[in-house]
Amino acid sequence: MSIPLSASGASSTETRRSVSHTTLNTATIVAVGLAVCLAQIGLAVPATLNGTFQTVLHPTGASQLDWISDCTLLPIAALELTFGVLGDLFGRKKLLVGGAVLLFIGEIISGSSTGVAQMYVGQFIAGLGSAALFPTTLAIIASGSHTHAGRARMIALWAALLSTGNFIAPMLGGLTATYGSWRTAFWIISALSAAVAVFCWFFTTDSRSPEGRSLDVPGQTAVGLGLFALLYAVIEGPTAGWGSATVIGCFIAAAVLLVAFVVIETRVENPLLRMDLFRNRAFSLAAAVTVLGMFSFLGTAYSISIRMEVIQHQSAMRCAFAFILLSGLTIFLLPLTSFMMARYQPRWILGGGFLLMAVGQLLASQLPITETSLPSIILPMGLVGVGFSFAVSSVTATVVNTVPSKLAGMAAATTSMVRDFGFAMGPALIGAVALSKAATNFNAALAGDSSLSAVRAAAEGAGAVATNSVPADVPFSKAAPLAVKALDSGYSLGFLICAIAALVCCVVTVALLGGKKEQEAEIAMIEAESAESAAA
Repeated sequence: MSIPLSASGASSTETRRSVSHTTLNTATIVAVGLAVCLAQIGLAVPATLNGTFQTVLHPTGASQLDWISDCTLLPIAALELTFGVLGDLFGRKKLLVGGAVLLFIGEIISGSSTGVAQMYVGQFIAGLGSAALFPTTLAIIASGSHTHAGRARMIALWAALLSTGNFIAPMLGGLTATYGSWRTAFWIISALSAAVAVFCWFFTTDSRSPEGRSLDVPGQTAVGLGLFALLYAVIEGPTAGWGSATVIGCFIAAAVLLVAFVVIETRVENPLLRMDLFRNRAFSLAAAVTVLGMFSFLGTAYSISIRMEVIQHQSAMRCAFAFILLSGLTIFLLPLTSFMMARYQPRWILGGGFLLMAVGQLLASQLPITETSLPSIILPMGLVGVGFSFAVSSVTATVVNTVPSKLAGMAAATTSMVRDFGFAMGPALIGAVALSKAATNFNAALAGDSSLSAVRAAAEGAGAVATNSVPADVPFSKAAPLAVKALDSGYSLGFLICAIAALVCCVVTVALLGGKKEQEAEIAMIEAESAESAAA
């Protein structure tokens, strides 16, 4: 059922409308920028430290590395719709402060971790904080911008500040892990979180949009459990076996729960996500390519991290260079992105961005594993980074601008959810496919090399990742060259899958996404039908 709630005692429609249409001021824009940048730093730092975690926390399998990232991404993807509702009901300022506090607590726990389990807990709590910050910051600027041009500029700024976090995170992780302690990165994020919480409390102007919004407990339960079951099955598939009862059961449970979510949302009075929005072609297409495109991007980021740190044993600082190319260019491309978004149809910017990503990923899939020079990754990772810069701003604007303005909060939460669901699936699915292929090739190579028959059982039991990382005095370290080759084939396939996903996004966007007139007509149709339903 849906639980109706009032917002801070506001009883009249006039009061609600005045709060909903708060005009942005400089302090609020600064607070939003700080919050979204901080949330992205917290999200991105662990991905730059996979090699360090492998050495320091001693995960028993590669899937445990996946879970460090996905413990952050899971609550973000599963709870952003609910946090969007909470912001609409009770005020977005409270969520900014609360999200920063949760991020503070999570980073403290992560920074003091002595094992993988504690890191999971810390990153899950940090993910709750980011789940509050991402949709709330976007909802504030979407509801406070009252013209299409103004909203496009603010969304481009939001995306650039989000990517500024991506620019800072690899430098923070790389510098602290290479020249000090990796724990320092988490302490710094916790200190920044406390500062952002204080700033937001004193200087942010509140806003909310409570009309027609309520907590949808059945819907949230279904989508949260469904996403968890899906991610668990994908991540654990290579380890437990794709045919295991647990993995198959989780896939079935995910399908049932996600279908139940759709059914629930069509029947409750005030849903988390209005299913009729998907009748808007531009909204549906933008949501779909957001999931697939962000999967493609973070799958690439995950693959280059594993390639450089885990397979090649390069330093976190060198890996940070790749992450700066991938996600640190958006802030510098902001003037160009804003110019293009104001003058050209979104499908051309989106399509071009996805095409650049695909070309870069294809080039990355062809890099020999023996190539460790930094110049070799400039072109492939740079193309992916420039393409992502164009795509993330324009796809966000497309989703937000293809719904009625009164649904800005829901649109912001939906945008964040589909983006971060794609992000969560990137490491999970690419890791699963890469590790499965690597295991098959590694075991076949071991079986075909008679000189390794004495250590074959030990090497197969350890797996390709562990074999590649054991000290030279361990007997089965003799199989390390085969492990490197197997892992190279696995993650090269990962880059190729990411390229195919980006190319599909490019074709779908250019061919099917309409122009501004078509989008405005579809919005008008939805508003008219909503008015008729309300009158009836």
